[in-house]
Amino acid sequence: MSNSVLAAVSSGGLVGFMLGLLGGGGSILATPLLLYVVGVAQPHIAIGTGALAVSANAFANFVSHAYKGHVWWRCAIVFSVFGVIGAFAGSSLGKAMDGGRLMFLFGLLMIVIGLLMLKPKKTVVERSRPVDLKMCLATAAVALATGTASGFFGIGGGFLIVPGLMMATGMPMIDAIGTSLLAVGVFGLATALNYALSGFVDWRLAGEFIGGGIIGGVLGMLGATRLSARRNVLNRVFAALVFTVAGYMIFQQS
Repeated sequence: MSNSVLAAVSSGGLVGFMLGLLGGGGSILATPLLLYVVGVAQPHIAIGTGALAVSANAFANFVSHAYKGHVWWRCAIVFSVFGVIGAFAGSSLGKAMDGGRLMFLFGLLMIVIGLLMLKPKKTVVERSRPVDLKMCLATAAVALATGTASGFFGIGGGFLIVPGLMMATGMPMIDAIGTSLLAVGVFGLATALNYALSGFVDWRLAGEFIGGGIIGGVLGMLGATRLSARRNVLNRVFAALVFTVAGYMIFQQS
């Protein structure tokens, strides 16, 4: 195995492992790893390739949640359809922006995500609301906003989608996580296809990254069971990693 393939598989494995271990947030590392570890020269190729890998991982995890009944299908479909519109718009804006400036903004986004990881999780009891026109409109509005952000940065956006779904529908968090995975997969696929139209996806590299992500995801889920009591510590460690990478990205582009 060549060094480049090893770097791609290992980087994908790290992203998959963090997703499996923490249940979210790990995909934010895809683009920095592709740029600074794998050695992708162009930021737009890193974003397009990373979006495809994130999409594949999301669909793989979605199957498990759907099997367990943790998906509100009507909300998932509405969210995905309207979110795709935002993802195409956001990814088109991202492609048109200078790569260095885009990475600087990406670094700022990572800092925000790191802060959210450090924020204590509160147990919130949500009341389910009727699936009517009002809910669908609220879901569509949140989907457009989160889809645009997801497409612009080439990220899964689960950290935005889960609270957005809970706010719009009142669904329990476990169902919001399961439902969000369909949206994450669809948003990532829409972003990747938009970037692919401009030649900004390295398909071979994406395959290597996805392969590593599948292996890492399995290991992460196994570790999540054993380390569940230390979840807060894990979140802090991951947040520290995100801050470090964000600082490096901002320094590189300043």
